Amino acid sequence: MRAGSSCGSAAAPVRSALYVPGNRPELFDKAAAGPADVMLLDLEDAVPLADKEFAREQVASWLSGRPAGRSIWVRVNPGEFGHDDLRAVALPAVSAVCLAKTESARQVRDAVRVLHDHERVPDRIGVCPLLESATAVLDARTIAAAPRVARLQLGEADLCAELGVTPGADERELLWARSQVVLAAAAAGIAPPLGPVRTDFRDLETLRESTIALARMGFRGRACVHPSQVPVVNEVFTPTTAELDRARAVVARFEDAAGGVVLDEDGRMVDLAVIRQAHRLLGSVGGQR
Repeated sequence: MRAGSSCGSAAAPVRSALYVPGNRPELFDKAAAGPADVMLLDLEDAVPLADKEFAREQVASWLSGRPAGRSIWVRVNPGEFGHDDLRAVALPAVSAVCLAKTESARQVRDAVRVLHDHERVPDRIGVCPLLESATAVLDARTIAAAPRVARLQLGEADLCAELGVTPGADERELLWARSQVVLAAAAAGIAPPLGPVRTDFRDLETLRESTIALARMGFRGRACVHPSQVPVVNEVFTPTTAELDRARAVVARFEDAAGGVVLDEDGRMVDLAVIRQAHRLLGSVGGQR
């Protein structure tokens, strides 16, 4: 996360974020106790228009009884209706808000002003813009650099509909958009983005393959639409014991060398880029509950 930000809890490592419809309060406690790193209460697409006010009331009521933490986010609607959502959910239990259909840094700044006026502790809640259009993806770097932005998310359903894209089995049609979001996050110095949801929650093997591909591209977590997806996503984004041991060993060798030539256990030269990767891997375990 960029230096000086006060939204560190929203930028903590996140392997999985589980969407929970805001109009289903009977699911809230169960989701909060589940294995997802983040419970993402949804006031937008998962809620029918007729239930929007009810969902906001239910989410705000449930949140008001919970202490501050890092594991609850809320996705709000776009526009002025979303500003009303923000006013209702700017509570201590919320560590981040996801801004649906963000297309500009101005939208982020407008949301931040609303948050600032209604938070009990100003500047504590992070912002996670959801990029769902061509305009958003092309302006990803500017959005990522906006105030309080902790990480980006990519929403591919709306993006594909706008572009007329039908992804194939390897999803290569989406590679450029995904890479653009990863690059924008890195350039802004914020946390790596969350990968897009996969709506077919029954096909867990394809979910695994797709999530592995996202991890290779630089994503470090993924949003989920069903509890069955969470263990798969968590597993992909959790380093193995062997990987952690290798990372610790190479960091120790580098530190012991005090600037001299360093080789890893396989005899390959170690430079600062390798050490940065090792530190990233070791830091990734900090988000696990």
